[in-house]
Amino acid sequence: MKSLQGRTILMSGGSRGIGLAIALRAARDGANVAILAKTDQPHPKLEGTIHTAADEIRKAGGQALPVLGDVRNDEQVQAAVDQTVAEFGGIDIVVNNASAIDLSKTPDLAMKKYDLMQDINCRGSFLLSKTALPHLQKSSNAHILTLSPPLNLDPKWAGGHLGYTIAKYGMSLTTLGLAEELKDRGISVNSLWPRTMIATAAVLNLLGGEQVMATSRKPEIVADAAYAILTKPPREVTGQFLIDDEVLAAEGVTDLSSYATGDGELAPDIFLD
Repeated sequence: MKSLQGRTILMSGGSRGIGLAIALRAARDGANVAILAKTDQPHPKLEGTIHTAADEIRKAGGQALPVLGDVRNDEQVQAAVDQTVAEFGGIDIVVNNASAIDLSKTPDLAMKKYDLMQDINCRGSFLLSKTALPHLQKSSNAHILTLSPPLNLDPKWAGGHLGYTIAKYGMSLTTLGLAEELKDRGISVNSLWPRTMIATAAVLNLLGGEQVMATSRKPEIVADAAYAILTKPPREVTGQFLIDDEVLAAEGVTDLSSYATGDGELAPDIFLD
């Protein structure tokens, strides 16, 4: 039976949005979920903290470990790995969910923001995966799943928002490289990306507000696709750049109406032709 019962997930981010939706889907099986994130106190523009997320995970049927930390910090990432192993006995799954976004053109992008995106998106995904690797190698169902797009080299994507594209493609290169490096160790490494915009705080606050939220899908579509991937045998799927609706279609789910946030035409996500 496909289940994450008793499996341990270590996720970057996860206080809200897609990360929390993935955590709650796993919790319904009785999974253990450790969340490494910075939101310890309520934020005026960001719903949820690591503590409210942990409460939701427990109410959904899982075990939760909120870890206050920054995925950019080597020592804090190591501490998160150590705490997760001490609490749950190991790590089966790493979800690289934390990400920073700024779609500014090159002349308008402050180098501080460029560095932030590089450090969270690319370096953070590499660091968390690397640090958890000794424990993933001990798991019989080891997965690394990164929320990053296909490596689409159409120049329009780099030309539209170069700094962000470099940072997200760095995450995707981490998937490509780790999948090849770990292919003989039974560790599945994949990326997952949504077909459409997803109703998250980033969309609400940075990418169009309520108008775009109404043409987005709910985070649960990405969560259900992630669940389908993470419950497959590791050697069955690795090194893939997967799209949420295609993953669900392969599972026989073609009616996606329940994921809609409104009746309007859905807004496509970036990096997809």
